[in-house]
Amino acid sequence: MRVQKESNRVLDKIDLHILSILQGDGRIVMKDLAERVGLSLTPCIERVKRMERDGVIAGYYARVNPQAMGLQILVFVEITLLQKSEKAFERFRRAMLSIPEVMECHLVSGDFDYLIKARIPEMSEYRRLLGEILHLADSAQSKSYVVMEEVKETLALSISS
Repeated sequence: MRVQKESNRVLDKIDLHILSILQGDGRIVMKDLAERVGLSLTPCIERVKRMERDGVIAGYYARVNPQAMGLQILVFVEITLLQKSEKAFERFRRAMLSIPEVMECHLVSGDFDYLIKARIPEMSEYRRLLGEILHLADSAQSKSYVVMEEVKETLALSISS
C-alpha cells in the first residue's frame, strides 16, 4: 500500500512499517527500529526525520494512566450552540482550548454541534466543568454520557504496510 501525503511525498511500505512500530513503542532505539524494518541505521533515521519534518509523525507522548492521576471519570458531552454564527463557533473553539479537563473537542455534523471528551476526578467536578462549558459557550443544550467501562481507547491508527 502506498499512501500519499500533503507534501506529495509518498509513504512506501517501509515508512508504513516504521510508523506502525513507532505507534507501539515511541521509545524504541533507532538501531532496533532499523533492524526490525530491514534497513541500516542511517537510512532509517533519515526516514524518521523526514516523516517528523513533513508532519506525518506529529509527536511522541507518554501515555499516563488517568486513574493514577486521580481522574476517575471519563465523560462525553454533546453541545448544541444557541447561535450558529462563525463568531460563536470561534468563541467556543477558543474556550475549549483553555479548559484543561477537555481532552478532545470536535465540531460534528448531526443533531448537535460539538462532541467533547473530558476526564475529571469526581462528579462534583463535572458539575463545575459543565457549568463552565455552558457559560463560555452560550450553548442552548447539552447531553452527557458518563463512561461506565472503557472497552478500548487508543491513539494508534490502523496502518497496513
